[in-house]
Amino acid sequence: MQSRPRPSPAPAAASLAVVVPAFRTERHIRDVLTTIPPEVSLIVVVDDRSPDRTAAIVSELQGIDERIVLHRHDHNQGVGGAVTSGYRIALERGARIIVKMDGDGQMDPAQLGRLVDPIIRGRADYTKGNRFLHAAALGSMPTARRIGNLALSFLTKIASGYWNVFDPTNGYTAIHAEALSLLDTSRLGKRYFFETSMLVELGIAGAVVQDVPMPARYGDEQSSLSITKTLWEFPPKLVRGWLRRTWSQHFLRDFTPLALLLSAGLVMVTSGSVWGLAWWWRSWRTGIPASTGTVMLAVLPLILGVQCLLQALVLDLQAVPRATIQRRNRPRDRVPGDLPSFTRSNVATPSEGIGRAA
Repeated sequence: MQSRPRPSPAPAAASLAVVVPAFRTERHIRDVLTTIPPEVSLIVVVDDRSPDRTAAIVSELQGIDERIVLHRHDHNQGVGGAVTSGYRIALERGARIIVKMDGDGQMDPAQLGRLVDPIIRGRADYTKGNRFLHAAALGSMPTARRIGNLALSFLTKIASGYWNVFDPTNGYTAIHAEALSLLDTSRLGKRYFFETSMLVELGIAGAVVQDVPMPARYGDEQSSLSITKTLWEFPPKLVRGWLRRTWSQHFLRDFTPLALLLSAGLVMVTSGSVWGLAWWWRSWRTGIPASTGTVMLAVLPLILGVQCLLQALVLDLQAVPRATIQRRNRPRDRVPGDLPSFTRSNVATPSEGIGRAA
């Protein structure tokens, strides 16, 4: 049974909402919540059964800022489970755009305006930060994390089909309610695979995803994301995601030329490899070399199969979604009047905040 959140009207609709998953964030949660811009009309904090004073601090801030809503989990569900709960609450309250901002202080609220701007203007359904576009700021990113991100980014491009995005584990994201309503949230990762699984599900839905340059911001917070564990656990999940996306996008909904090339390429590479290995084994055991014709029966399918697979890759590169879901559903080239307007005076530029990275 698929779980798809649906945006529903509310008496006091929140145009722009921020979801803050919170676990062991007592040192940073106050600064995060008190610096969220006034254009945000709803702040949903999800206490993921945090053992510290996170919930108490948020409860205290509720008396100061009426935008804050605290939702508490009975048991720890991981960052993905917390964000999914926050998404559901934001949609129930009529949010049109929902930003995900962690409670550990790594995401600068001053950059929020730049993050949501492409969605407000109808150029994207989902935006995410990209810390790799600022060479000066990358010095603040731990080396192991930087290397892990590079490897994971390439694998995520293959799985999701978004060859135009990078830094898949960046958790500073924003999504339009219409795109969110199309996602099967039951397939989203419950823990640190969440952001990557979002890209895979968005690829299946055909949403437009855009990177937004974002300076890296690291302080005294401790990351519990293990690079070794990530590179061990993520690839099998990405393979399954690639299979689902390819089947849905190129076979099920529309039998595209990519499907034909991919099928032919896999058949030829497999048959050529099996034939060649079988005759190599026979020649090794008997000491009798295979004939030229026998060798060519292995080489030709391999060459043609690889060419087909490369051409399928090119077609996949060209198949990155261009038309946003929100514009397909509402084809009007204008900025919706009920969404907040961020002016240059209250929105940080890409270079601002770089010096704030510890």
